Amino acid sequence: MEKILKTIRNVPDFPKPGIQFKDITPILHDPQLCREITDAFVEKLGGSRIDAVVGIESRGFLFGILLAQKLNVPFVMVRKSGKLPFTTVGMDYALEYGTARIEIHTDALQPGWNVVLHDDLLATGGTAAAAARLIEMQGAQVAAFTFVVELGFLGGRKNLGEHAGNIISLVNYDGE
Repeated sequence: MEKILKTIRNVPDFPKPGIQFKDITPILHDPQLCREITDAFVEKLGGSRIDAVVGIESRGFLFGILLAQKLNVPFVMVRKSGKLPFTTVGMDYALEYGTARIEIHTDALQPGWNVVLHDDLLATGGTAAAAARLIEMQGAQVAAFTFVVELGFLGGRKNLGEHAGNIISLVNYDGE
């Protein structure tokens, strides 16, 4: 969507030198664009049976909750370790230097549920793949991944295909 590309702010050298950060926060100043983004996800899901939307901390909460409301299904948070107040199950995953851990409440999903897994941006796919494994550990399945932005040149899609074939991104930066 051209409007998204025009609205995203590029922030050079954030969070470290050489990174061109794609900042979606200017999108949040445009309520109409936020509605269009949510509607575009619903349209691209094409009437699939969806039982919940799972959003990855923290920017995955922004459109994840809007999408869940539009689909009239529960919204579930995947958060960094130690941030959820109830009993959790967690997954460690590799970062460029070291590891991180994400968690989900043990009662967040039901076996057999079809889940949309949402985050604002797909880069290498490591966090989304770890979140997909958490969903699968609860007996649910990832029906689709949704992202506002994809950094296609980082190849994150290849890390998600084993979890779901439906990977939706609204804008894709292929050559940066």
